[in-house]
Amino acid sequence: MNKSILNNDVQEFVSKNLDIDIFQLILKKPVFSEVSNKEIAEQITSKLKSKKKLPSWFDTKKIYFPNKINIEQTSSEQTAKFKSSLVKGENMIDSTGGFGVDSYYFSKSFNSVIYLEKDKTLFNITMLNSEKFGIKNIFHLNEDGIEYAKKSKTKFDLLYIDPSRRNETSKKVHFLNECDPVVDLNLIKQLDNFSTILIKCSPIIDIKKTIKDLIFVNEVFIVGIKNEVKEVLFKLSKSRESDISLRCIDLSNRKADFSFNYKEVNNKSDKSFSEIKKYLYEPNSMILKSGAFNLVSERFNLNKLNPNTHLYTSDELIDFPGRIFKVIKTINYTSRKLKELNFKNANISTRNFPLDVKNIRKINKINDGGNDYLFFTTNNLEELIVVHTNKINSTI
Repeated sequence: MNKSILNNDVQEFVSKNLDIDIFQLILKKPVFSEVSNKEIAEQITSKLKSKKKLPSWFDTKKIYFPNKINIEQTSSEQTAKFKSSLVKGENMIDSTGGFGVDSYYFSKSFNSVIYLEKDKTLFNITMLNSEKFGIKNIFHLNEDGIEYAKKSKTKFDLLYIDPSRRNETSKKVHFLNECDPVVDLNLIKQLDNFSTILIKCSPIIDIKKTIKDLIFVNEVFIVGIKNEVKEVLFKLSKSRESDISLRCIDLSNRKADFSFNYKEVNNKSDKSFSEIKKYLYEPNSMILKSGAFNLVSERFNLNKLNPNTHLYTSDELIDFPGRIFKVIKTINYTSRKLKELNFKNANISTRNFPLDVKNIRKINKINDGGNDYLFFTTNNLEELIVVHTNKINSTI
């Protein structure tokens, strides 16, 4: 860690050159004697990545940024703020503190936050930035957070774990038994002094398997922004009730949140399939991730197109947590019939279809864009079809 990065002239250079060619900068002769061009390039890259993800850090003067991998792995301000609303109390441990974004927001919900980070450089960076923000109730420790939590005899309201999803060779991993620290049932059983444990997981985590593996799961939160799943949270409690709540959270539009009981998914069998009607509905990514495909039909009184086609249809227009389309025309899929419609540009989606979007565009010479939306899918008669639609803005 080079504190000369925080010198006024270096900071001014970083702020004024966010659009600079990083590779050209590294090859130039040194801009400053006390800071290398490579260090400056790293600050520019990480600060730029923080502009939308971490606006409070981006807008605060003399923030020291870590490398871009640390920025990519850290929670966004939006998701950190949401997590801090899930549990409130007297004290907590952030066992995998990282860049400190989650700790910062947890400090608004807890009287005392213990931040732990075993990486010395990242620890020093975060502690320095905490001073810039004037945070008084976060206590920083440069230790292995899980080992600290296992040894502690103090009763805590919350243990937060955000395992690193990079292995020793910096390759991305996604499952809890691949991450660092490894989180499994054996570990959970050792952590008796925490009322609640909150675990942040990869968007592609297997929810059903994780619930089965960890046993003590009380709630699952599938958190997304602008129709993209950002993280999956598992909230655990040793005193949990038998029912498990799944919540699909849309931070871009909380009116589109969708909640249900885990048993509703396991016990729900939907046979309400039909041909294409006047309107077509595509659930948001958080609902699709939850696996509540058949429950959607019941909740919103919609028909599915096919058991394996997670699109829905109705003759009456309804509010819906996802995209809504007005059906213009439906045809059986053949290249000849599609060619007759003469699409030069269209937005293309596939659901339960043997070709991917790239091949469909290549075969049918359709460019991206425009106001037309084409769904290549399979209907209730197991026929390959193309549904020509126009998008309708949802009121949810």
